[in-house]
Amino acid sequence: MIYRLRIILDNDTKEDVFRDIELKQNSSLEDFHNSITQSFGFNGNEMASFYISNEQWIQGEEISLFDLNETSQDKRLMSQVSLNEVLDNDKTRLIYVYDFFNLWTFLIELVEIVKESNGVDYPNLIFANGQIPEEVPERKFKAENEFDDMNDDHDDSYDDYDDFYN
Repeated sequence: MIYRLRIILDNDTKEDVFRDIELKQNSSLEDFHNSITQSFGFNGNEMASFYISNEQWIQGEEISLFDLNETSQDKRLMSQVSLNEVLDNDKTRLIYVYDFFNLWTFLIELVEIVKESNGVDYPNLIFANGQIPEEVPERKFKAENEFDDMNDDHDDSYDDYDDFYN
């Protein structure tokens, strides 16, 4: 079976930036990572991770490109995990982060599962919309607005750190 996936740049940009890619269901996440970097024009030599996500885009388990963890924790790697292990008709979302310095963040959704087509090479870029900007656009987090609202009720009596402990 073939997974049709939409990969959307999760940043405030002037235009929507996304790619639709088809991959075989047993493709590794490393294969998917390579398809994403190529389709968006990245060189592919930066660290990256996939994160299992729920319907509210809450980040869960990390599946990384390399194991840089010095502890004995069992961490899954992209090369060891196939698409059908993390995505199916009930689990349809992943988060992908490329380049941990710049934090290019993408939201991934399984659009549909279809039969393999004869004469098509997979992975297959089926649609591209928008160009990746030169620099990572600023992300606006919901918490920023919540903190701004809290400033109205701010207690100025503890603004000085030294005064707090005296």
